[in-house]
Amino acid sequence: MSKSKIPKLVIFGDPQKGEVARIIKDFEDFAKDDAEIVASCNINECNFQILKEVDFAVVFGGDGSIIFAARYLSSSRVPVIGVNLGKLGFLAEFSFEELKKSFSQIISGKAPVQERMILGCRVLRNGKEKFHSTAINDIFVSAGAPFRMIELKISVDNQPLAGCMSDGLIISTPTGSTAYNLSAGGPILSGNMEAMVITPMCPHSLSFRPIVINAESKVEVFGIRVNKGTTVSVDGQVSMKLSVDDIVTVQKEENNFLIVNNPIRTYWETLVTKLNWAEKPGYKKL
Repeated sequence: MSKSKIPKLVIFGDPQKGEVARIIKDFEDFAKDDAEIVASCNINECNFQILKEVDFAVVFGGDGSIIFAARYLSSSRVPVIGVNLGKLGFLAEFSFEELKKSFSQIISGKAPVQERMILGCRVLRNGKEKFHSTAINDIFVSAGAPFRMIELKISVDNQPLAGCMSDGLIISTPTGSTAYNLSAGGPILSGNMEAMVITPMCPHSLSFRPIVINAESKVEVFGIRVNKGTTVSVDGQVSMKLSVDDIVTVQKEENNFLIVNNPIRTYWETLVTKLNWAEKPGYKKL
């Protein structure tokens, strides 16, 4: 980005949530001399043409807002600046105060911008595609009502991997490794890796442990026995009910999404501050 160019921004946020409207107004006042704000809107109301004109997208909200925005913005390769107004803010790396401190560094192109891989999920029924969505965090099959265990068969690159009697299955990106995957006992992957994690949910087996596979692999999940409420969900935001003989296919998407990292802290510092990762026990002082 040349020094003479004024960066163009698009702002996303839901003004009906908490203090989002007030903070967006404060940010617009703060940034008006250093950047051109092309539009301010809810993510699903934005004109896609606008994204071809902007240098950054500033998203005000929690991780759910960032995930929604990243899915929408990935094809245009607009870097996302996440401002945390939610509870945890693992992807929304900046507080509003941190954004203001780092703003000149960001718009001058000196802040780190990281590429994160995305997964594509398709559901085939009788040979026809019935569902397609992209996933920033994860794709998971959950048993659903009446909450009996389901039986799934998994293949990787057309080679049988395992049968799975369980409450479901999670296929995660490195970005999503700190989300549902982590809660289910899966490993933490560095966010800029290219890999997939397959993690069973409460498997009826002591030996079925999470496995990390190559990002270029094709994963297929076949429903052998499912419930009426068995569902495939993408990032917990988009879903479809599954029937026996449906095939869920998961592959890496061509596009990545770009996220502006907070230059104030590293990924590992974020793990510690947000998730208390590797913290020592609370030893009693003698």
